[in-house]
Parts: sequence; C-alpha cells; structure tokens
Amino acid sequence: MADRPDAAVPSELPAPVPLERVVVALGGELRGNMGLAVRRLAALADADETSVAFVAHPRYRARLQSSRAGAVIVAPELADVALQRPDPPPGGWAAWIVADPYAQFAALTRWWRAHVQPRPAPVGVHPTAWVAPGARVHPTARLGPFAVVEDGAVVEEDAELGAHAVVQARAHVGAGTRLGPHVVLGYDCRIGARGLVHGGTVIGADGFGFAPVPLPGGEGRRWEKIEQLGAVRIGDDVEIGANCCIDRGALGDTVLEDGVKLDNLIQIGHNVHVGRHTAMAGCVGVAGSARIGAFCTLGGGAIVLGHLELADHVHISAASVVMRSILQPGQYSGIFPIDDNRAWEKNAATLRQLHALRERLKALERRTTP
Repeated sequence: MADRPDAAVPSELPAPVPLERVVVALGGELRGNMGLAVRRLAALADADETSVAFVAHPRYRARLQSSRAGAVIVAPELADVALQRPDPPPGGWAAWIVADPYAQFAALTRWWRAHVQPRPAPVGVHPTAWVAPGARVHPTARLGPFAVVEDGAVVEEDAELGAHAVVQARAHVGAGTRLGPHVVLGYDCRIGARGLVHGGTVIGADGFGFAPVPLPGGEGRRWEKIEQLGAVRIGDDVEIGANCCIDRGALGDTVLEDGVKLDNLIQIGHNVHVGRHTAMAGCVGVAGSARIGAFCTLGGGAIVLGHLELADHVHISAASVVMRSILQPGQYSGIFPIDDNRAWEKNAATLRQLHALRERLKALERRTTP
C-alpha cells in the first residue's frame, strides 16, 4: 500500500550468489558488472557493493546516484544513471533492467526468502498435535506443536498449520495454504489454495448481531443474541495479516475472493463481500453487509459503514470514513485536515454552523431576488 522508493530484507544469503544466475531465473537484462556476486537485499541508502536495491520511480534519481548498491533494479530510463555512479568498485556497478522494477523486486524477495528462510517443518503431524478421527489430513501436510484439526475438517496437500493453530469442525484448508501460530479457522469455514494467514487471526468468529429487547418498566433495553449461522469463504492466493478478525455471516457467508490482501489488525464484519485482488492496509474496519468491489485499495485506518457498496477500482485514502456507497471508480478521501487543537476547535465550531449560515444565505437571496 505504501509508496516507498526502496525496501530492505535483512536476511543475508549464507554465501554470495552470482547476480547473473538470479537474473536468468527471474528475467530482465543485466548490464555492467556481469561477474558481480551479491549477498543481501537492501534499501538504497543502506546498501553496499554486495547488495541489490531497486528504484521504482524516476523521482528517486538523486538517491540512486549516491547509493553504494552493487546492483540496482531499474527501468530502462535509469539504466545509465545506475551504471555511471561515482566511485565504482572493482568491476564497476551493475544495472538490472526491467519494465517494472517494483514487481521485479517483489519477485526477487520471494526468490530470496526461498533461499534464506528456515527449512519447513518435516512433513507429518507433530506428536503433540491432535487430529480427530473423522478429519482428513493429507500425508504431505505439516501440523505443528499442539495444532488441532477437528472432526470433519480437511487439510489438503502441502498445507501447514503452525503451533496451536485450530481448524474447527468441517472447516477446509486448501492446498499449499499456511496458517500461522494460534490461527483459528472456524467451523464450516474454508480457505482456498496457496493462502497465508499470519499468527493470531480468527476466521469465523460470530458476527456482531444482537436484537434490542425492552426491559420491564421501560427503563432501557437489553440485547438478545442473533445466532450467526453462516460461514466464511476465502478464495485462492489470499494473504491475511496478524490479529485480524473475519466474522462469519449471519445467514449467508462472509466472502473474500481470490487474491485479496489484508494487513494486520483488520476487522471484516459479518456478510461482507470483498472482491478479487482488493488490498487493505492496517486497522481498516468494514462493517456488516458492506460490498467491496474488485481491485480496490483501502488505506490504513479507513472505515466502511455497513450495507454500503464500493464499485470496482475504488481507492479510499487512509483514515477516511466511507458513509455512502461509491459507485464510480476513483480516489476518494474524507479526512478533516489536521491542525493545532485551538484552530481545529474553531473550524469544527464553524462547521456546526454551516447549515444555519446556508439557511440565512438562502433567505437573503429570496429577499434580494426581484
């Protein structure tokens, strides 16, 4: 979601690897120091001669010129800048030229992780894990310490359950999907293939449904629970951050379509429908029965009220509150500008008077109009 010129992956390869080998694996054109061996990924400002960095936009030309990164992933228009930086090391600088440096860097991080991350847990069920007799766990799946798979649940091939993860009755984990430590996939809920759910997330908790019932004597009301009888359906290639809550539907299901990406600490209310390849930054809240289209983005802390609809390709700025349906693609913001508190209070007081001022203006117009 953030527009950053560079990023860093702190892990280093155990030994330098020829950059040319990586370029052959991932595509693009390598110019300059063809014999360069690299060991780490780094931000432009932190890189050294064994590092690979990237530049996503020409506005970062000055940062590129001063960077000590041995190789830089750049678009064609910045290739000469990358190669002609001052004080080159022996062998010179290298430029990895691609049409979309940001997408190429994403591919590189995946290649990098595959070579530096800890080896996966052995295939099979940890001795402390528990699998109900009626559950189906594929022989290639991995179940970590104290993981639980309840009756009727299915865990498909190459799936992984972290320590203390729980797959409740009749839930379904797709092939190659990873549930992190302490993740709960509620009963009857399902997640598709190649998903990733980070630790602490709960999928399929009850939605917030209560009916107000008057108390005797009319002194107030109490709340009667409305049982949440739906489930959660999540498509393929979905990533969900840490400590998110995705509520089950009241009657129908809550749905996240293919390719949805959620940051940490996100609340998705009951019966929400999120279209494919939509992304939400941290602390977004989507209230019940809202429908979010495909290819949308919601900035951090944005709120969508219940029963509203967002069309495809709608982009909501951080901290905005969506209070009406948005049926046309575009960028939308609803943020009152920050100010020092005294000025903000004056402006807020003025806002409260706008309706009265409008009525006075209309009255003056009627009196002065012939």
